[in-house]
Amino acid sequence: MPALRRSSRILAASVSAVAVVVACATFGAPAVSADPVVPTPTAGPPSTPDTERCPYRTSPAAAVDTSEVPPSGQAAPAPLPVPDPPVGGEKLGACGVVTAGNAASIPRGITSAGWLVADAGTGAVLAAKDPHGRYRPASTIKTLLALVALDELDLDTTVTGTRADYSMEGDSAGIGPDGRYTVRQLLQGLLMVSGNDCANALARELGGYEVAVGKMNEMAHRLGAEDTRAASPSGLDAPGMSTSPYDLALIFRAALKNSTFRDLISHVNAPFPGYPPLADVPNDKPHPGYMMQTQNRLLLDDYPGIIGGKTGYTDDARKTFVGAVERSGRTLIVVQMYGLNEVDDSYWDQAKGLLDLGFGIPTGESVGRLVDETTSDSSASDPSAGRASSGDGHSGAVAYPSSEDGASGSPWTDRLLFGGVGLVVILGLVYAALRVNRRSR
Repeated sequence: MPALRRSSRILAASVSAVAVVVACATFGAPAVSADPVVPTPTAGPPSTPDTERCPYRTSPAAAVDTSEVPPSGQAAPAPLPVPDPPVGGEKLGACGVVTAGNAASIPRGITSAGWLVADAGTGAVLAAKDPHGRYRPASTIKTLLALVALDELDLDTTVTGTRADYSMEGDSAGIGPDGRYTVRQLLQGLLMVSGNDCANALARELGGYEVAVGKMNEMAHRLGAEDTRAASPSGLDAPGMSTSPYDLALIFRAALKNSTFRDLISHVNAPFPGYPPLADVPNDKPHPGYMMQTQNRLLLDDYPGIIGGKTGYTDDARKTFVGAVERSGRTLIVVQMYGLNEVDDSYWDQAKGLLDLGFGIPTGESVGRLVDETTSDSSASDPSAGRASSGDGHSGAVAYPSSEDGASGSPWTDRLLFGGVGLVVILGLVYAALRVNRRSR
């Protein structure tokens, strides 16, 4: 499968994972998977996770791995300030469920700690849970990167793939060194198959990793997304990363106004180019293009009125999703954050339940609103504001490169120096397995 074209490396890491079983038994390390399914309790579907005491008001839940450990000598960024009053209305400052409809109609079995349903046309927030809670976006933040790229790049510009693009961890569209791709094709791979390689290439085209992250944060601030700080172009977890259900709805609403974005997220299939033989692989042959397929099950299932959306998953972020559906001239946005699949209760069924809830709330009812874009703040229009490595505030590009063309090393580096040779080998195997499994979709 082209999205897993580094099959030899992944196979090697999978073999290494066998040894991890022994290591986990010894050290108690948690097992992870790219898309975990949690057994449903026999007593029935679980209730929505309790957030009434606002555990995520300032920061996301604690990381489960080392992805957010800053490089040696750098401090973790401080949490973003919490706006007072809440952006969008006082009711949206609640951390529990708020709805303009009947509370009894909130669907059971919603595993997301935070979620939101809004009317894209009017901006009315129809129902939400912990709307301004801070969560990790995973690959839903690629919507923000796409907005910046659509604003600044020519869709017909040709970009040459690099070894760094090819080596990006997680999901990929299939960029290879010296392959040639238009910006449009990179955006298609970014949004359709959540290509981290495409995110890396687009970031380079925007001026480099840190510059691209800075521009993403400038865009978020201009949209009024005050809970959002991008720390990587792809959504791979990094220090300081956060957004909220409210902010993702704001960002996606803005993106829906772009006809090219709407087209890119609407396709079930799309072609992606191949690339030449690898120069450092003896007797390598040309790598042909292939037909990508969307990761959005609502599109694959032809869910009535589906426009499109963006999926996401990392071990720290859990499952995330933002999407839009149009029926009878009304377009609704649904956002799900920090959730899980469960047996007989898939994340897609949960999305459908939330959309059904929204369509059942009459037009004109709301618990708040999605604010309109503003350009009044000077920091939003100052290109240099997004390039300083400030720890707090939205414009600071708190970016810790995870690709081969980044300047920073892995947080594991210093840790691998202690202990005997045997311990180094075990930790290396654990790290290899985690790199394969920790994905940003």
